[in-house]
Formats: sequence, C-alpha cells, structure tokens
Amino acid sequence: MCPGAAPDAAVSTPSAPRPDSGRGGHKVDTSCPGAAPALDSRDMRTDDASARPGPRPSVRRGAPAFAGAPQRLAAFPPRTPLPTAPVPATGAWRPGDDPGRRQLVDVGDLDLESGQLLPGVTVAYETWGELDADASNAVLVLHALTGDSHVTGPAGPGHPSAGWWQDMIGPGAPIDTDTYFVVAPNVVGGCQGSTGPASDAPDGRPWGSRFPDVTVRDQVAAEIRLAQSLGIRSWRFVVGASMGGLRVLEWALLGPEQGVDVAAIGVIASGAQTTGDQIAWAHPQIAAILADPGFRGGDYYDAPDGEGPHVGLGIARQIAHTTYRSAAELDQRFARIPQGGEDPLRGGRYAVQSYLDHHAHKLALRFDANSYLALTQSMLTHDLGRDRGGVEHALSLVTARALVVAVDSDRLFLPADCARLARHLPGAGPLRTLRSEHGHDGFLIEFDQLGPIVTEFLATEAARGR
Repeated sequence: MCPGAAPDAAVSTPSAPRPDSGRGGHKVDTSCPGAAPALDSRDMRTDDASARPGPRPSVRRGAPAFAGAPQRLAAFPPRTPLPTAPVPATGAWRPGDDPGRRQLVDVGDLDLESGQLLPGVTVAYETWGELDADASNAVLVLHALTGDSHVTGPAGPGHPSAGWWQDMIGPGAPIDTDTYFVVAPNVVGGCQGSTGPASDAPDGRPWGSRFPDVTVRDQVAAEIRLAQSLGIRSWRFVVGASMGGLRVLEWALLGPEQGVDVAAIGVIASGAQTTGDQIAWAHPQIAAILADPGFRGGDYYDAPDGEGPHVGLGIARQIAHTTYRSAAELDQRFARIPQGGEDPLRGGRYAVQSYLDHHAHKLALRFDANSYLALTQSMLTHDLGRDRGGVEHALSLVTARALVVAVDSDRLFLPADCARLARHLPGAGPLRTLRSEHGHDGFLIEFDQLGPIVTEFLATEAARGR
C-alpha cells in the first residue's frame, strides 16, 4: 500500500565527525559514485596499478584479483600481492562520519508495500541554488543504483569523489542553479545517509539481514515526504537515469496523488517495468553476494577489515559493469590484449579482466553489499503498471510533459524500452537518442549530446510559463 500524506518532518544536522570511523583512513579513487550502476567519463582512465599495463610477477590461475580477496577462501587466493589496505566490511556512510554537504531529514515511519513498517526513516540529500519565495523553481534529480546525493561538487570530506553529473548541474549548466533549486536525495535502502541496511535499527544495531524489502514506490513515498519537509508542492522537473528513471515514473503518478505536482519529467535510459533479461543479469549478481562467506547472512557490520562480503560485492559489480558498457567498446578498447606482463596461457589476465577487477575493488570500498541487494531487489519488482491496469494504462495517466532519452548501444535498458515510454506517455515528444559506443553508461559520458537536449527541453518548459 502507498502511504498517505506525511507528518511534519524534522530536519536535523548531521553530527560532528567522529575521530575515526574505521573507514576514513582508506583514501581511494572513487571517481564515479554517481553512476547508476555506471561510470562517467573520468572512469575511462585506467589510473591505478591494477588497471595499467606494466610488468607483473607470475600469478596463479582461477582467482578474483581485486584487492582484498580473502585468504580464507583457500581455493581462490589472490593472483598477486595487492598493495592496498584490507577492504572494510562496508563502505556505507554512518552517523558520525564527516557529513560533507549532506543534510538529513527525519520523514517519520514508513508503511511499506509489503505491509511492514520501517520506523524512523531518514533521508539524506543535497541542494544547490535558491528556492524561490513561491517554491516554484524546484528540480529533483534521482540517482542510479550505486549513486548518491553528491550529484555535483568537488571531492572532499564526506565525499571521496567529485559529483557524478558535474557537467549537467551548476551555474550556467543545462540544469542551471542560477535559475533552479536542485534537490538530490540518497534513495531509501541506499548506504550514503538515507535509511538502509547499514543504518541502526531501533535496538541500536545495524538493520543488516532484518532490513525489510522496499519497492520503488516505497522509495518515492519517502522522497515525497522530503519534498513536503522542504515546503515544495510542485517540481518543475524530475529527472533521472537507469534506476533513477524508475523513480521518475513513479513520481509522475504518486507525487500528484500526495499533493506534490510534477510539471515535467526526464526519463533517461530507463523503462516502465523490469524485463526478463534484466532479471536474468541481476540473478548471478545477487548469488555472488549471498555466496560470499563474508556476507554472514547479511550481518557482517562488526567484521574486521578484509573479512566482509567485498569479494561477492566485487563479482556482482563485474557482472553488472559488463552490461553497462557495449560489446563493441570492450572489444575495441581491450580485444584480447594481455594485462601488462601477464600471460593468459600461464594463468595471467587479459586487460579487460584487469579493468573489471579494478572497478570491483573501487565499488567494494564505497558501497554496501546489503544495499546492493536491497536496491537490486527494488529494481526487479519495478512495474509501473502493477495494480494500475497495465503499463500502457499507467503511462496514459501521467499528466507531466516528458523528455525520454535512449542510448543507441544500451544493452541493459534497450532503446525499445525507452521507445515504449515515448509512445505511451501523453506528454512526451519524439524519443531522443544518444549515439554512443559506451552502452548504458552513455548517459554519463555523452554530455555533448545530452546537455543540449536537456537545455532545449527546459527552455521549452520555461516558455510555457509554468
């Protein structure tokens, strides 16, 4: 069931940083926190030893090579000595860590679609620009699977990397913060400040395995309460890509039902319901995490560094990352080139394997395995047409004007998925398509194409005077 109108929400300021969170000492290159499960153009670089060509010692066959692969998995020792500290059990932000630009709001108890109650829900968010006196210039930006609220801005305390959509949001940018008040929340179920599995339950222990299933509609219900707490009763534009696009579509229906109007939406590389192919790709990702002995049934938060579920999380990322890029790009960039001095005939890796190992390690340092499961499950159950008479009928109920953008090489959210949206959303113009060799990640990389599309759409909206 969908919750009703929110009670008055109490805004809180994150507590001062604790002296040592047990994670803050790990300085890592996480140049793409925002992406969906995705990378931006900065991640095109191969900027660490695991991703650079170069001499390497002899290696053993058949093991995950990303940093922190535990010695306890005797059958899968690391291929090479890895010059990094042990991976923390979780990369989640926790109260007491440096808040950076995060703000926190208590949105109260959340009645979930499952019938369970999630008590004392917190939503973390960031804002840019100034809200007009009549609160008429607000824009909502929704992140993808492994993203967070840090859409734009420099790396710094609380934010180990720069924003994930830097070129899209800011003064003079397509979403111009001299004109708009931009809000970006961390999704409920995530791990960067909003209530999720790594958050403390009422008994003071992390939720862990006890965290209830949340759906996309549950997540949007929490975000509606965030809007109400900020005094926003209408969004000029709600935009998101990949998993963020799923929430955009639910916002277009649930927002007006709860008294928060949505004038326009932008749905990028996303779809109205999860497909069988997407469910199939997600299944081994989930299995990889559950099979890691370090997962401990989901209750691993007190595990020492190096003994959490980072191997399973890393493998999940490797599987997912393959779907974020195109086959043509991987073959053109890497082909069958060996990694540095390694010899695949003697147990060494190809360069593309090193590339995946690199990104597996990076995600394990900044994300949480339980959140990966919770958010993946919310995506799998996404179906805009559920209890609404089917997808086409649900789309016909959307009153917002719509921008729909596909990536021509996307093999995760196919262009046909986006075309379906453009065909059935009453307020949609023609489908816009990014031409990209990068696959699903094109929405993060092809700014020279996407930026003007968004600029043109918002200019048209401004001319409507709404």
